Amino acid sequence: MTLRVDQVGSLLRPEGLKEVFARHGEGQANDAELLEAQNAAVRDVVAKQEAHNLAVLTDGEFRRLGFKDSLGDSVAGFGENREGSQSFQQQEGQKPLQRWDYGPPGQKQVLRGFGRPLTQRMTLGKNLPLEEFQFAKGLSAKPFKVTLIGPGRVLENFRGVDPNHLYADIDDLAADVVAVERQIVGGLVEAGCTYVQIDAPNYTAFADQPSLDTMKERGEDPQQNLERTIRADNAIVAEFPGVTFGVHLCRGNERSMWHREGTYDAIAERLFGELHHGRLLLEYDSERAGTFAALRFVPKGKVVVLGLVTSKLPELESADDIKRRIDDASKHLPLDQLALSPQCGFASGIAGNLLSEDDQWRKFDLINEVAADIWR
Repeated sequence: MTLRVDQVGSLLRPEGLKEVFARHGEGQANDAELLEAQNAAVRDVVAKQEAHNLAVLTDGEFRRLGFKDSLGDSVAGFGENREGSQSFQQQEGQKPLQRWDYGPPGQKQVLRGFGRPLTQRMTLGKNLPLEEFQFAKGLSAKPFKVTLIGPGRVLENFRGVDPNHLYADIDDLAADVVAVERQIVGGLVEAGCTYVQIDAPNYTAFADQPSLDTMKERGEDPQQNLERTIRADNAIVAEFPGVTFGVHLCRGNERSMWHREGTYDAIAERLFGELHHGRLLLEYDSERAGTFAALRFVPKGKVVVLGLVTSKLPELESADDIKRRIDDASKHLPLDQLALSPQCGFASGIAGNLLSEDDQWRKFDLINEVAADIWR
């Protein structure tokens, strides 16, 4: 798949949809009302993406409260989603571009990792990503990307996910996560989806010293954790010919805040070389990502999608600055192995980042403009 302009997946939800989600969580709107609001919002956002000439479309993740729901709402076995209303979004003292820390279990769910405990061993219940794709694909002839949370996001919270000791160990859980996610992907492929993105923010934990310290405090070996997650990610995408798989890495994206830091250099050789995904969507909008030197480890045949345009702030980047940074990146990886996108989704959770929909579309227009000049 040759795409010079990409997107990560989530888009800012309209206020009307957020209001229906809130009423649904409080028992004041039924399932049919929520579905009607979701369908209308998806139709509208697909039309807007076409109007802004995006090369690949998403449904904005408008059927999810957060990016984790791609798995959490598909698995028979996860407990109730306690993020059922908008009240969870309101965090005191929020400021953009500050670091958040995951708090103790009593804190609000939005800053707590995967957070939904299993009540039985994992099996596929409904295939939410498939339902999203089946509705969206009828709205445009352009290709649709579907996003799915990676196994590492579940495995990094093994004790929190499995408090009932349903699994012998983390490898036992990993096998079920892989099996369920392969079923999800298989359903998508059968329905005609040709681009699946795995969201894998867990990988930046292996470049972030506080996260590494936490693993060691739990008695875990970070290298074993990394190897296990790479194996699981590769197993999910194996033997689906004709499908483009991307993997997205970021350092946290919630209400314009971030969670981790650390450059790619510490993980690039293993991660870029061993993951079997054809597109690497990398966050590169701040100094936390480091230089482009890590791109020297990207093998031939893979494309790096440079997330140079931030989804966290409303200010519009300079086209000249973006072109200069692409030129810098091309010193480490050929231009024909590069593409451009926002650094992350605009709304990893339903609340969204601290910018407007107009800001969001202006950023996409800028990305299209720069890409048209670079890859003529």
